[in-house]
Amino acid sequence: MSIAVRAAALSLTVTLGLLILKLILGLISGSIAVLSDALDSGEDLLAAAAALFTVHVAARPADWEHPYGHGKAEGLSATVSAGVVGLGGGFIVYQAVLRIIEGSGTIDVNLGLVAMATSAVLNTVVSVYMRVVASSEGSLALSAEARHLQTNVVQAAAVIIGLLLVRFTGVEVFDPLVALALAGYMWWMAFGMIRGALGEIMDVRLPEEDERRIHQSIFAHQPEVRGFHDLRTRRSGRQRYIELHLLVDPARTIQEVHDLCDQIEADIGKQLPGAIITIHPEPDDGRDRGPGERIER
Repeated sequence: MSIAVRAAALSLTVTLGLLILKLILGLISGSIAVLSDALDSGEDLLAAAAALFTVHVAARPADWEHPYGHGKAEGLSATVSAGVVGLGGGFIVYQAVLRIIEGSGTIDVNLGLVAMATSAVLNTVVSVYMRVVASSEGSLALSAEARHLQTNVVQAAAVIIGLLLVRFTGVEVFDPLVALALAGYMWWMAFGMIRGALGEIMDVRLPEEDERRIHQSIFAHQPEVRGFHDLRTRRSGRQRYIELHLLVDPARTIQEVHDLCDQIEADIGKQLPGAIITIHPEPDDGRDRGPGERIER
């Protein structure tokens, strides 16, 4: 089992445990904010299951039907996570408005605080761990799940504040008001998650810093390299893809150009480990002239 799959499995296990805890204590305490958070944990469970499945699928090597691998499956998981967060926010708004209109019963603040404090601590630990794994593995699904868990930490903190306000003021309307604030935060996070997922599905180019490293790796081979153009980059799950046209001296032999391309690919690979690089060499005979042709520092 890969580290990415283990991280996704850990998130699924913790989410299931928190769902049970918050559901029981939310029903006993009578807190709409805690119950709303329990519902969100149920949705988190679906998102965590989707992350586990897609991380497992994305780890499969390329095959005959999928020559570019299965990395885009992670984009689907991120989309599911965003949808889950958004729908959860909508349900919380419904429940909170209903509670404000109809009024609320007595809230057991202590039980609510136990549930949310436990949730905040566990989600913080798992979120930090998943963010580290997502960064090292380049996993969009784990990154989205880490952000999802981050929303849970903020939710727990907000619910705790609301419960403390209820305790010290005796005004129980603070409970649904906090739930409404949580819904707004969840929608904001959902928007960011769906934007990131769609960016990968639509083959958005690599970050500017990554492309700067590509430029530097090519520039290091002047004067053998006279320029380049049509640089195209994208990411599919954990895999980066890089394509470019390289301008070389027309007098160079095929073997010399091949060796030069191998050296450039190796240098780019050191900067962006695991990248799949395709270089199309061309003679610098004056036919290709454009703004992206010459190497820039």
